[in-house]
Amino acid sequence: MKAAKGTVFKYGDNVDTDVIIPARYLNSSDPAELAAHCMEDIDQEFIRKVQKGDIIVADKNFGCGSSREHAPIAIKAAGVSCVIAETFARIFYRNAINIGLPIIECPEAAANIDAGDVVEVNFDTGVITDVTKGTTYKGQAFPEFMQKIIAAEGLINYINGQ
Repeated sequence: MKAAKGTVFKYGDNVDTDVIIPARYLNSSDPAELAAHCMEDIDQEFIRKVQKGDIIVADKNFGCGSSREHAPIAIKAAGVSCVIAETFARIFYRNAINIGLPIIECPEAAANIDAGDVVEVNFDTGVITDVTKGTTYKGQAFPEFMQKIIAAEGLINYINGQ
């Protein structure tokens, strides 16, 4: 995966893992079941509107809260191709990479991209383009080893050589 393009779902600061996938659904580890409830406590329309390739943009501390991998799994299984935020909770950042969900920190993009904008992300360069507004932002490009993990759909697949 070298790039992503999709419509933006926008959220604010401190979107925690209990909002991304409510604790009442954690008795399942099935990605499809988790995806069916992704973001429902913060955005009832998300799962009905999200399309494969769409992008989440958020402000500070996205993915704070518990350390469970269920949250990035739910986002990825819902079809989201990338999450852009001003900052991520460190454990969410690591869990996202471990399961192959691309995430990019870029304060300028997070501040200026709006819900409904169409956005392209180039993972090689870190360039984020708001196609709707014709603006570009420079996020941090993924190091080659992280791109390999994401391309393998996660750390376990990468280690297993798949």
